[in-house]
Order: sequence, then structure tokens, then C-alpha cells
Amino acid sequence: MNLQQLEYILAVDEHRHFVRAADACSVTQPTLSAMIQKLEEELGTSIFDRSKQPVRPTEAGEAILIQARRVLKEAQLLREIVSDQGTETRGSLNLGIIPTLAPYLLPLFLKAFTDRYPAVHLEIHELTTEEILRRLERDQLDAGLLATPVKKDGFYESPLFYEPFRVYAGKGMRMPDKAYLATDDIDLDNLWLLEEGHCLRTQVMRLCELKKQNSTGSSLNYASGSIESLIRMVDAYRGVTILPELAVMDWGDTKKARLYPFIDPVPEREISFVTARPAYKQRILEALGATILEFLPASVSRVAGGAVVPV
Repeated sequence: MNLQQLEYILAVDEHRHFVRAADACSVTQPTLSAMIQKLEEELGTSIFDRSKQPVRPTEAGEAILIQARRVLKEAQLLREIVSDQGTETRGSLNLGIIPTLAPYLLPLFLKAFTDRYPAVHLEIHELTTEEILRRLERDQLDAGLLATPVKKDGFYESPLFYEPFRVYAGKGMRMPDKAYLATDDIDLDNLWLLEEGHCLRTQVMRLCELKKQNSTGSSLNYASGSIESLIRMVDAYRGVTILPELAVMDWGDTKKARLYPFIDPVPEREISFVTARPAYKQRILEALGATILEFLPASVSRVAGGAVVPV
């Protein structure tokens, strides 16, 4: 039994197909199949039911796959221990980031980070919160950058910053004559939201929950897949929406004139690094976190020296 065999069975579990798994592992399908068969013979049981399409793990195979993930994680930790002993921050980080954050946060710090840490290889995936958590559980990501708390057991969170929300009113939308708005001032019958699966939608719904109970109309006129298309629809149909600070910080004066701040306490979202194990790739995450905090606008509250704590 060796680590390569464990990697092969996890690839088959991920792709549910021997040929695709072999391609993902950069080996031929006969080589992969032979290595898995040798492992099955050693363990005295079948890991996959090959009679079904797509291929599925057997009952024993499910338990073996769980343990294989644990073994590979521990093996990776050995590599991390060695890497952290050096004076240079180096290694790789496979990072997931939510779509309502990625296009606004990444351009702020990414070039500076790659210039400062050339020995770090970043692989970044724009994914929903649920997909990030799923991939963390399956050891397909090293960390996620998302809104927290995630409210699921088995994850570790390290808060980075708190991003305030603003109210945005489309062209021609009549708003209360106030310098600061409360949630009760928002007309939920004209509130436009992101589609299901985006954590920002859930946060906005929670923020407006009390008034939503008393709304006589629908609180959802349109569900958009991105903040940019949401803004366009709000402009076109005289709606209103709630946006995070980083999404609006580069706007011109004309658009900013239709932004309304909330009254204190200002609602905000917590943005954190999330991992499936404590103190994982700590040196890289600390370097990345410090670079992110350096380039945030003053309107975003930073968390200094936040510890990674279990959910």
C-alpha cells in the first residue's frame, strides 16, 4: 500500500470514471486500474462497484475512502512542517473564494502578493460557499475565503475583516429623505436579490427578516447570478438592493449619489479564511492575510491577529 494508490482511489471517487480519473492523475487507465486492483487485493475487498455506471464505491469502499483522505491529509502536514522550517514563505495554496467577493477583492492585493512571494503558487477558484465547504471536506481545497460563520461542524475560521453593507437605489427609485437608513426604510416589494446559493442573498434576507414578515407583496422580483447584473436590473426597473462595500468603492459620483449608508449599528459581513483543519498552511495564510489587510480601503474594519478557532 502506498500514497499513490490512495490518490488514485480518491480520483476515481471524484470522477466516478476510471478513464477520467487516470487523466486527472496523468497516468494511463491500465496503470491506474492495476494499482487500484493491487490495493483491493491487499485489503481483501472491492473498493468500487464496477458493474454500475457511473462507478460507485462499495460499502467497504466508502469507509476506505474516508480513511484515505485522512492519511493523505496527514502526509501533506508532514510536507508543511518541513516547508515551514525554512526562512522563505513557499509552497502552494489552493484557495476557494465566493463570487460576491472575488472580483472586488482579488485585484486589490493579488499582484502585490505574487510579487512579494514568488515561491508561493496560488490556485484560485471562484465558488459558492457550499461548494467551497464541500471541497474543503474532500481535501480538494486548502482554504476558503468566504463570509462567516459557516455554521457547520468541522471547520476552522480565522476572521480577516468586516465589510459593511450599503443600500443602492436604482435610477428613479424614490427613497426616504434620510442621511442614514434603517432596515425598516427598505421597500421589500422592490428589493432585488442574488439567486439561491449565494451567501450574500441569505445575509440580506436575514437582515430584512422582521419587515419581510409584514410585507404584502413579494420580496423577490428577480434573482441574479452576479452583483453586476443585479445592479443593472435594479437601475432598469427602479428597484433597490443591498451591496457589500468592496463592490461599490470604485464607483463614480453619479452612482455613489444613489448609495445610502445604514444607521448604526451598521450591518456588515465577516470575511474569514476557513480550513478543514487547524493551523494548516499557516505561514502562507498569514502572509496572504497580511497582504489583503494592507490593501483594503479604510471603510473596511480589519481584524488584527485573529486566531484560527474551531466552529
